[in-house]
Amino acid sequence: MAEVTYFVALPFIAADDGVAPGEPVECFSPNAAVMRAEALSRKAGHIGAVAFSRTGDPAIGDFGDAEIIRTFGDVPDDLSTL
Repeated sequence: MAEVTYFVALPFIAADDGVAPGEPVECFSPNAAVMRAEALSRKAGHIGAVAFSRTGDPAIGDFGDAEIIRTFGDVPDDLSTL
Protein backbone atom coordinates (compact mmCIF):
# COMPACT_ATOMS: atom_id res chain seq x y z
CA MET A 1 0.00 0.00 0.00
CA ALA A 2 1.17 3.55 -0.66
CA GLU A 3 2.14 5.97 2.03
CA VAL A 4 -0.66 8.02 3.56
CA THR A 5 -0.49 11.31 5.44
CA TYR A 6 -2.81 11.80 8.40
CA PHE A 7 -3.60 15.25 9.81
CA VAL A 8 -4.47 15.35 13.49
CA ALA A 9 -5.58 17.84 16.13
CA LEU A 10 -4.58 16.76 19.64
CA PRO A 11 -5.80 18.60 22.76
CA PHE A 12 -4.00 18.65 26.10
CA ILE A 13 -5.46 18.65 29.59
CA ALA A 14 -3.95 19.40 32.99
CA ALA A 15 -3.02 16.27 34.94
CA ASP A 16 -1.65 15.62 38.42
CA ASP A 17 1.82 15.02 37.00
CA GLY A 18 1.77 17.84 34.43
CA VAL A 19 0.08 17.77 31.05
CA ALA A 20 -1.68 14.82 29.42
CA PRO A 21 -2.92 14.32 25.86
CA GLY A 22 -6.65 14.24 25.23
CA GLU A 23 -8.56 12.48 22.48
CA PRO A 24 -6.97 13.00 19.02
CA VAL A 25 -9.19 14.13 16.13
CA GLU A 26 -8.30 13.09 12.57
CA CYS A 27 -8.78 15.91 10.04
CA PHE A 28 -8.93 15.95 6.22
CA SER A 29 -6.29 18.64 5.63
CA PRO A 30 -3.56 20.65 7.36
CA ASN A 31 -5.83 23.71 7.53
CA ALA A 32 -8.64 21.68 9.07
CA ALA A 33 -6.21 20.31 11.69
CA VAL A 34 -5.08 23.85 12.58
CA MET A 35 -8.65 25.13 12.88
CA ARG A 36 -9.69 22.13 14.97
CA ALA A 37 -6.64 22.42 17.24
CA GLU A 38 -7.36 26.10 17.83
CA ALA A 39 -10.97 25.31 18.73
CA LEU A 40 -9.91 22.45 21.02
CA SER A 41 -7.42 24.71 22.81
CA ARG A 42 -10.30 26.99 23.79
CA LYS A 43 -12.62 24.20 24.97
CA ALA A 44 -13.34 24.03 28.70
CA GLY A 45 -10.93 21.69 30.45
CA HIS A 46 -8.28 21.91 27.72
CA ILE A 47 -5.10 23.92 28.26
CA GLY A 48 -3.74 23.71 24.73
CA ALA A 49 -3.66 21.75 21.49
CA VAL A 50 -1.38 20.87 18.62
CA ALA A 51 -2.00 20.25 14.92
CA PHE A 52 0.37 17.74 13.36
CA SER A 53 0.79 15.33 10.48
CA ARG A 54 2.22 11.82 10.21
CA THR A 55 3.10 9.94 7.05
CA GLY A 56 3.48 6.21 6.71
CA ASP A 57 2.11 2.89 5.56
CA PRO A 58 -0.93 1.85 7.62
CA ALA A 59 -0.83 -1.68 6.18
CA ILE A 60 2.39 -2.43 8.05
CA GLY A 61 2.09 0.19 10.79
CA ASP A 62 5.28 1.98 9.78
CA PHE A 63 5.02 5.74 10.34
CA GLY A 64 7.57 8.52 10.40
CA ASP A 65 7.86 11.09 13.15
CA ALA A 66 5.04 13.56 13.60
CA GLU A 67 5.56 16.96 12.00
CA ILE A 68 4.14 19.82 14.05
CA ILE A 69 2.04 22.21 11.99
CA ARG A 70 1.01 24.61 14.79
CA THR A 71 0.54 24.72 18.56
CA PHE A 72 -1.97 26.63 20.70
CA GLY A 73 -1.85 27.33 24.43
CA ASP A 74 0.14 25.14 26.81
CA VAL A 75 1.60 22.03 25.20
CA PRO A 76 4.61 19.94 26.28
CA ASP A 77 7.98 21.09 24.95
CA ASP A 78 8.87 17.50 24.04
CA LEU A 79 6.08 15.92 22.02
CA SER A 80 8.22 12.93 20.99
CA THR A 81 7.11 10.95 24.07
CA LEU A 82 3.43 11.00 23.04
